[in-house]
Amino acid sequence: MNDLNKINPMYQFSLKAFNIVFHKAVEMAEACEDVKSRVNTLIECVTYSTFNYISRGLFERDKLTFTAQLTFQLLLMSKEIDVRELDFLLRFNIDHNYVSPLDFLSNSAWSAIKVMSFTDEFRGLDRDVEGSPKRWKKLVESECPEKEKFPQEWKGKSSLQKLIMMRALRPDRMTYALRNFVEEKLGVKYTEGRKSEFAKSFRESGPAFPVFFILSPGVDPLKDVESLGRKLGFTIDLGKLHNVSLGQGQESVAEIAMEMAAKEGHWVILQNIHLVARWLGKLEKLLECCCEDSHPDYRVFMSAEPTSTPQEHIIPQGILENAIKITNEPPTGMHANLHAALDNFDQDILDQCSREQEFKTILFSLCYFHACVAERRKFGPQGWNRKYPFNTGDLTISVNVLYNYLEANAQVPWEDLKYLFGEIMYGGHITDDWDRRLCRTYLEEYMQPNQFDRKLSLAPGFVVPSNLDYQGYHEFIDEMLPHESPVHYGLHPNAEIEFLTVTSDNLFHTLLELQSPDAVMGEGASQTLEEKVDIILTKPELLLRFSQECINEILEKLPEEYNMSDITSKTECERMNMLIFEIRRSLKELDLGLKGELAISSEMEKLQTALFFDNVPDTWTKLAYPSTYGLAVWYNDVMQRCKELDSWTQDLSLPSVVWLAGLFNPQSFLTAVMQSLARKNEWPLDKVNLTVDVTKKYKEEFNQPAREGAYVYGLYMEGARWDTQTGAIAEARLKELTPAMPVISVRAVPNDRQETRNIYECPLYKTKIRGPTYVWTFSLKTRERPAKWVLAGVALLLSV
Repeated sequence: MNDLNKINPMYQFSLKAFNIVFHKAVEMAEACEDVKSRVNTLIECVTYSTFNYISRGLFERDKLTFTAQLTFQLLLMSKEIDVRELDFLLRFNIDHNYVSPLDFLSNSAWSAIKVMSFTDEFRGLDRDVEGSPKRWKKLVESECPEKEKFPQEWKGKSSLQKLIMMRALRPDRMTYALRNFVEEKLGVKYTEGRKSEFAKSFRESGPAFPVFFILSPGVDPLKDVESLGRKLGFTIDLGKLHNVSLGQGQESVAEIAMEMAAKEGHWVILQNIHLVARWLGKLEKLLECCCEDSHPDYRVFMSAEPTSTPQEHIIPQGILENAIKITNEPPTGMHANLHAALDNFDQDILDQCSREQEFKTILFSLCYFHACVAERRKFGPQGWNRKYPFNTGDLTISVNVLYNYLEANAQVPWEDLKYLFGEIMYGGHITDDWDRRLCRTYLEEYMQPNQFDRKLSLAPGFVVPSNLDYQGYHEFIDEMLPHESPVHYGLHPNAEIEFLTVTSDNLFHTLLELQSPDAVMGEGASQTLEEKVDIILTKPELLLRFSQECINEILEKLPEEYNMSDITSKTECERMNMLIFEIRRSLKELDLGLKGELAISSEMEKLQTALFFDNVPDTWTKLAYPSTYGLAVWYNDVMQRCKELDSWTQDLSLPSVVWLAGLFNPQSFLTAVMQSLARKNEWPLDKVNLTVDVTKKYKEEFNQPAREGAYVYGLYMEGARWDTQTGAIAEARLKELTPAMPVISVRAVPNDRQETRNIYECPLYKTKIRGPTYVWTFSLKTRERPAKWVLAGVALLLSV
């Protein structure tokens, strides 16, 4: 329970609260004559009660993390699983240098199998997969591989070993596989995920145990308090419920309400306490004072939004620890979101407009648009570059605007409506230009002037319904909306694989950080964190190979002074020098600290922890480049970049094909290409733009630089693929998430010679995080409408 605040600082629990849960569980446990049975019953009852107590205060995304952590800890205590195998599952440090010989396995899956085959538990796995590919292909390509049996003797492996194999073969299914693992070990009641009734949570509250709602966008949990209040006789009309929405000057109102409620036995609702940061210390004391000798009916209900980073967290520990925390989250999936969007209206609203057909049709399109933009967030950066708090207010106000404009105009003012919805109501939240384009494109697709004459398709197989009544629309959704799929949002089915893979990778990384270092070291927990870091420092053959010799070798390859005219490369080398100097300095310092020759500082401790958990230390990240890799892969990437810089510095000329991703600042290289051609041809720089031609060849087929501009490689496409036959963007192949692009020729042309027809303006980013890692816009040829690729979130990436 105590470790959960590492996931989110809102998750604070006190020993006092745990004691109460513990004693209630003991009272509830069934009586047994036999001592052993009684002890087992007590353990089970206490475990499950604590699990429920914590679960209702966790966000959906963290519930599986908590359940899995609980399961692993219980199995480690009972020695049912091997700590080394658990460590391997969570870290999954794989050398990604193997090339898959099988079409159904990606290079990363094959690399994982090869690495696993070096261990005793999985020896021969690689030979087996290659030897009987049909059986393994059936497993890998199954829709739910976690439910299938493994081929041959591998089906006899332990549940944890099967999890390891599944993570290698189908990382996107790991959340499902982990849920099955928990169900098998602890029972189905730990994975059901039923929402607990508010009335039940209320029964556990008391004057000293307030209820704390952790807010989510688009959900109002206080309705539950008001409806329960009506049943129990605590309402505003009766003067027994005080509802204070905190903000400017409301603190004194809240204080008076709490003091009065404690005496009289009333309920107090304190909404949005995160808005009054300075008053929270006083609130903590008030909660303590008021519950002493208070009326037994006195209750406090608070609500606050969680912060996006632990640094911004302001709610005092004392308030959170004793409170019964409850999360209420909006529905997930297009089906639930579309119903929820429609629930904001009723038959009267549908009947209010004199232009009934136009109003109803556009209103339904707006509901679908709202569900789309809200639920698209789950696909991460491929959905939206940044997260936006779209809410039901945006939808209801848009419908009011629609009503007013239809009543006031003889024709439907399409352009005005699209501008108001896309740029003001919803667009008011949006801060990224690419996201603005996406929002605009959705409205272009879902609001078309001829949508009354022909059936407008909102998603494949789902058209805007004809004139129905309110209930009819709900029934239409139930009957006609296809099964949940990324296609509903205009995305390729691969987007779900990517989203599930990222979710499971994050889940395992969080679980790794929740393990105690001593436990993870396993046998002979005598090997402490210090000893492990010492091994990393002194044995270059280990995974990270961060020995002194290794770093000296890098510095030998990167001389301090470069006598060269190419300014880009010079800057690149200076930045690399700074990074390597910091890696060497910090590791040397830590080495001395561990030997007892220096006092260990907080910076050294942070470095030590980062090395242990395979994270890139913050002090290195600041001097490096955007990256989503763990430490081992990141370090290999730094080595590759050093090799690339070597080839620049030795020849003092442009390589025949430039690895664009290997540069700290790819923008400056692309700008230099543009400037040099503008200078050569005497074109004014402000009237010149980059143009790209995707060749049909790969890096190995080039042996001299481009005559004009430059050849670049190392780009990947997400959301679609490049078809070399047609020379245009094409639909992605299933399970090919980020296919590599052929070599691209980059040169400059005057703006008036730029091709504009059949072009998709494709953003180029440094990493999958997108957003702040934007580099440039490449105009790529397309045979389909560009809108298709906008909705599919198609982008070029420099690293995957």
